[in-house]
Amino acid sequence: MIRIGALSYLNTIPFIYGLKKYNLISEDNIVYNFPSNSAKSLINNDVDVALIPSVALRFLKNYSIISNFCIGSEKEVDSVCVYSDVNINDVKEIILDYQSNTSVELLKIIIKDYWKISPKLINSKEGYESNIKGSTAALVIGDRAFALNGKYKYTYDLASLWYQMTSLPFVFACWVTTVKLSDDFILNFNSALEYGVRNIDLAIKEEGMECVSKDPGDYLNNKISYNFDSRKKESLKLFLEKII
Repeated sequence: MIRIGALSYLNTIPFIYGLKKYNLISEDNIVYNFPSNSAKSLINNDVDVALIPSVALRFLKNYSIISNFCIGSEKEVDSVCVYSDVNINDVKEIILDYQSNTSVELLKIIIKDYWKISPKLINSKEGYESNIKGSTAALVIGDRAFALNGKYKYTYDLASLWYQMTSLPFVFACWVTTVKLSDDFILNFNSALEYGVRNIDLAIKEEGMECVSKDPGDYLNNKISYNFDSRKKESLKLFLEKII
């Protein structure tokens, strides 16, 4: 059975739901990680296919993006944000989220090309969110961000800022393999993902994810954009160029 790596966030629930319905995953062949570890499982051959963060593509020599679906956002994403008590121009340091290298690199691009500021960037470990105060801001991603939305005076949504910079959506993660997969598997795999994306409300209910955010249906239907279309491909290419 093909080993599959996924992300342990709410935004992957439609994918997981579809893969289960098509009998492509079970407890024996699915590995869950947060983004910064997902690519490692693919590089180390622990999985055959993985939903990996966009930034990891620059470290892979031989790979294929095998799906027409991704984790993306057209504008606001609500789960990749910088939180602060003060305006960004008064921020002296930003704590970086240890769970996502893609979001960190996106933040660096925005700092340099959009905000044009030079705060100190600080690496983090679990529990760092409690250090957001005064002129210290923090980047927080994933399901942990839901609890922080509305808590601080300033919230800066990185996907929205990328759109303001480029007029393009942003791609946070895509499905990648480093091995040769059969055409039949790829066809079934994409059909499973499509099924999940078309049945988001059922996915939330059957996977028991109603309590992860205040409105998971709004988040998955309106904030996350799953189709890996031409504009997202253009955006991914631009993002990778900016970080090289």
